Amino acid sequence: MKISMAIGAGASLDPKRLTQHVTDLEAAGVDMIWGGEIYGFDLVSTLAYVAAKTERIQLMTGILPIYSRSPAIIAQTAMTIDTLSEGRFILGLGTSGPQVIEGWHGVPFSKPMGRTRDVIEICRKVWSGDKVVHDGSAVSLPYDGGTGLGKPLKLMAKPHRRDIPIAVASIGPRNVEMTAELAEVWQPIHFLPEKFNDVWGDALAAGGAKRSDDLTDLQIVAGGTVAMGSGPMVDAVRKGVRDNVGFYVGGMGARDKNFYNDLFKRYGYVDEAEKIQDLFLTGKRDEAFAAVPDDYVDRASLTGDPERVRERIEVYRSVGVSYLDITIPPETEKPLDVISQVKAWAE
Repeated sequence: MKISMAIGAGASLDPKRLTQHVTDLEAAGVDMIWGGEIYGFDLVSTLAYVAAKTERIQLMTGILPIYSRSPAIIAQTAMTIDTLSEGRFILGLGTSGPQVIEGWHGVPFSKPMGRTRDVIEICRKVWSGDKVVHDGSAVSLPYDGGTGLGKPLKLMAKPHRRDIPIAVASIGPRNVEMTAELAEVWQPIHFLPEKFNDVWGDALAAGGAKRSDDLTDLQIVAGGTVAMGSGPMVDAVRKGVRDNVGFYVGGMGARDKNFYNDLFKRYGYVDEAEKIQDLFLTGKRDEAFAAVPDDYVDRASLTGDPERVRERIEVYRSVGVSYLDITIPPETEKPLDVISQVKAWAE
């Protein structure tokens, strides 16, 4: 396995600190860094800046919402960062959710699977250098509902690569099946390796059966927060895991449309998922977070004595995780040493 780490979701941005952080991660042997984009600093500009400050490390958008930009602009953005980084970019895509897409971007959250497929296919058509003609379920090029003056166009630049890897963040069965069919990389969230086959096995197999021979094997990005030993820091990490999943399961979506709540139920935590959501939506956040079961926290974090952490890494390896995605708490002593140790175990 390789090692990946997130660099934040755009809530703050200090150029000097970011430069030091990413160069430290590169020196420690981290193989890939990625960032999210919600409603803070934009991810595209940030990764373009990081590309100029690094030499080896891969860069991934994780995720770029498919509704926030046109498919052609997404393709242009990907090839620009890939060219600036000399072939180190992975285009990570995802739908986000209705609250963000409609509340922030002001566009309808419609046909998420169809739009994901259209964006992927249009990106590859753009990069090919041929004239782009696409008749999709969500997007058509040229657009056939306007003035009638639109015509097929082709890219007027030569990208560094015409086969930029595409990652998709997905957790629902149909979305995961499409990911296994079309993408080079899969980025699930709240991943439990013990539940890998039960929850996603059929979807991955169905998508894999339709996968083009031109694509490499599907890579998987998954992991957890690392805290070795015992004491307050490990306790704080476990609380952070509990609070994070509690927020998603309880409040990241409406009562009848919460993808993360559905996933928690598929993991087998049916009663717990309903309880967490009930508490969260009635304003009892602390109680909602406390209702996240210890069993989940045990398996969703890389915490405890070093031997246990190493054993958990082996579990991720055993289900085919390609990039062990880790988070190191800021209060960790010698964090780069911890990264180096985890990398050695992962390899």
